[in-house]
Amino acid sequence: MGTGDSIMEPGIILILMALLQSGAALLKSEVYFNETAALPCQFPNSQNLSLNELVIFWQYREKLVLYELYLGRENLHNVAAEYMHRTSFDQSSWTLRLHRAQIKDKGPYQCIIHHKKPTGLVSIHQKDSELSVFANFTEPEIVQMSNVTGNSGINLTCSSGQGYPKATKMYFLLKLENSTELEYDGIMQISQDNDTGLYNISISSYVPFPDAISNVTIFCVLKTQSMKLSSKPFYKVPSHHLLATHQYSWIIAVVLLFTIFTCGMGCFLWKKTKKQQAVVSNKSEATRIQKEKNEETEERMKIHLPERNDKVQCGVQP
Repeated sequence: MGTGDSIMEPGIILILMALLQSGAALLKSEVYFNETAALPCQFPNSQNLSLNELVIFWQYREKLVLYELYLGRENLHNVAAEYMHRTSFDQSSWTLRLHRAQIKDKGPYQCIIHHKKPTGLVSIHQKDSELSVFANFTEPEIVQMSNVTGNSGINLTCSSGQGYPKATKMYFLLKLENSTELEYDGIMQISQDNDTGLYNISISSYVPFPDAISNVTIFCVLKTQSMKLSSKPFYKVPSHHLLATHQYSWIIAVVLLFTIFTCGMGCFLWKKTKKQQAVVSNKSEATRIQKEKNEETEERMKIHLPERNDKVQCGVQP
């Protein structure tokens, strides 16, 4: 038993030391789409080695090389094309900066350091990390697809995009005037951009109006694994109120048309009456003038008739 213990214990200690030295603990890093990610190495450099003695590189999924510093100088020969000119090494923190992070950059990374000795390269450090990439969805937007359906509800669609990871749920939320909240699911459609890997999502649904409610505010809610995003409030008066409003509108329209018709007819009759009065007035004036002329003529005839009689009488005397 003692011999067995003396054999096992040094082996266990060596394994633990190797695990600690290699940095077996997985570090998790997060970055937003198109921003700069930090890929740690956490090299303690207890021997105070200079960069001229080291070969440092990061690799993705143990296949693609992102960056290599060979004895103090950058070496681009082994760097994969998709990472070319997208990285920078922070010597003070032993961290690699990955710029313009894309969705396809998510996954496992390894930082590996070798010590260059006369006998060759000796691996002295390795740190594994996992990179997660996120993208915030745009604010959900509600659009009315058609007019009020009958007397009971409305057809709506809601959309949001440019997000990652995939949304888990999207629904319409109705907030009533009595503080009651109602949820309505619908047909959800999800698509992914082939170039960016970002998701677009939309939902279409018939949203009924509760009875005896005069004030309804509708929201569109998008849920992901880590967040909940809500649209601006979409206010809609229930259909029975809309119908009443439409009835009042028709009544007002009829009253206005009747008023306009009445005023028009009154104006027309007034103009016609004025015209007739003008015609009658002109006829009366003409009759008066003619009457005066006739009277003047008769007056003249009365003056001249006696003179003619005297001449006739004087002519017949012997």
